Amino acid sequence: MVKHFLPSMTRFFTPERFGRPQLLAAALLLAFLAQALWLVHSELRASAGPEVPEQIRIVAGWRQFHGGPIAGAPFPDSPPPALPLEISQDQGFDAEHSPLLSLLTAAPLLVLPQRLLDPASSPYWRWLPRLPFLACGLFLGASLWYVARRLCGNTGGFLALTLYCFSPSMIQASAVWHTEPEILAAWGSFGTIFTAIAVAHTLYAPREVVLWNSRRIVLLGVSLAIAVGSQFSMIIVLPLALAFLLYLAPIRRAAALTIWTASTLLAAALLFATYFFHPHAFSQAMQHASFWGATWRSFTVLVLYRQVALEILRACPALALLLPVAVATYSLWPRTRYFGNTAPGVIALLFIALGMAHPDIAGEGFLLASIPFILIFVSGTLADLMETAYRQLITAAVWGLLAADILWTLHKLSQIPPG
Repeated sequence: MVKHFLPSMTRFFTPERFGRPQLLAAALLLAFLAQALWLVHSELRASAGPEVPEQIRIVAGWRQFHGGPIAGAPFPDSPPPALPLEISQDQGFDAEHSPLLSLLTAAPLLVLPQRLLDPASSPYWRWLPRLPFLACGLFLGASLWYVARRLCGNTGGFLALTLYCFSPSMIQASAVWHTEPEILAAWGSFGTIFTAIAVAHTLYAPREVVLWNSRRIVLLGVSLAIAVGSQFSMIIVLPLALAFLLYLAPIRRAAALTIWTASTLLAAALLFATYFFHPHAFSQAMQHASFWGATWRSFTVLVLYRQVALEILRACPALALLLPVAVATYSLWPRTRYFGNTAPGVIALLFIALGMAHPDIAGEGFLLASIPFILIFVSGTLADLMETAYRQLITAAVWGLLAADILWTLHKLSQIPPG
């Protein structure tokens, strides 16, 4: 048995899977996790209990797990006036989210007996509801590195991952530090778009493409369910995924449509599962859900453009220099205008526009979801610049700026007071 086991393990642990790039990426992700944990620690060591939105998610998710009402459909024992402003509601129903966020928040608490979940012992268990979102932040970072490395090579991959791992907004979202857990919507939308792109490229293989893509169909369906379940207005990724499938596989559009339909049905089933397969609660929640809610009047408010620009720079201060350079390079140098740069750039612009069009909580979700796409666009363009005759100067400037960005982020983290 051991004789057959060792060769199989050797084939799995290959340098392509576990080489130097993977170890460096893992080190960056551990640095990201350490920063997020520091935020969680700084908040929990001084505050007396969970913030109101988190407490509502914990209670609603706990009750649903134990046979109580479905979370947010409607909120149990919470009349609309009692709900905080962070929760968009319609007649007591959560208009922005499925029960997914509440279930994820409460799920780690299931390992504890209910008698321990009292306010007096909260310092010992309050870190548990943050674990799912910390994991989502790590998964999004790993996904970003994998995609950027495939599109832009090692240089682009590490540029994107470094910017992500020291992004104040991504760290804050993963730690759910005085914010809503939009990291889930960001991960789901990122996974949906790039899984659709990956599926489209496999349609040229001389195989039974639908059966061959079964794992990717499942992955696409799960990504769709995560995106829409964590923010109903993220349903926009559904037609976007279809558009990429049809555009990238024009000669296999029937197969593309079949794969998209199968993934959509799986996503719908998974979304239904978050309501524990209660058809009445599900139908009522869908009637009160806000799948659009955009208002184009926001584009006439000039101060909003400044606010959005500040949000993007807050997500990654280095973008103050890197983003203008990337946009100018993309505009002036035809070599950089290929699909690997164009697609994330277009999605980033669309999400920024949708963020501006949603002046409520959903807008913050779209703006956060745009950041990984911006990072891929910037990293891909800069990686192309690093292959020119000025590579040494450009490489030194970029990595110097990244070092300054890292030091700035760590300095700001060290100044965060408790609470």
